[in-house]
Amino acid sequence: MPVAAKQTFEKNYSGIKGTWDKEDNNYEVSFKKDGKDMSVVINESGTIVETETDIPVTDLPATVLDYIKQHYQGKEIKEASTITKANGAVNYEAEVDDKDVIFDANGKFIEEEKD
Repeated sequence: MPVAAKQTFEKNYSGIKGTWDKEDNNYEVSFKKDGKDMSVVINESGTIVETETDIPVTDLPATVLDYIKQHYQGKEIKEASTITKANGAVNYEAEVDDKDVIFDANGKFIEEEKD
């Protein structure tokens, strides 16, 4: 891992141990904080790109749940999370059938990504 990325993680999450993975041109650290599963994506120069925090599926906005019900009939949401981008924008992620379905802060569909 680049030194700058490790230093950023240690500065922001002091004393927390994480598991590092390469994600495209960035580095993702998965860890637990306050009993929650989290991950942070850091670029090689040490800038946090986004932070992801697992949430209960029931905490997803109603518009997200309705979209999943309509477009993925009979499918179950396996995991849910909030994603906070570096600029402060919040997205929601719902994992359905090995796909991550991404929504904006208002619950409007953005995209579907292969998990």
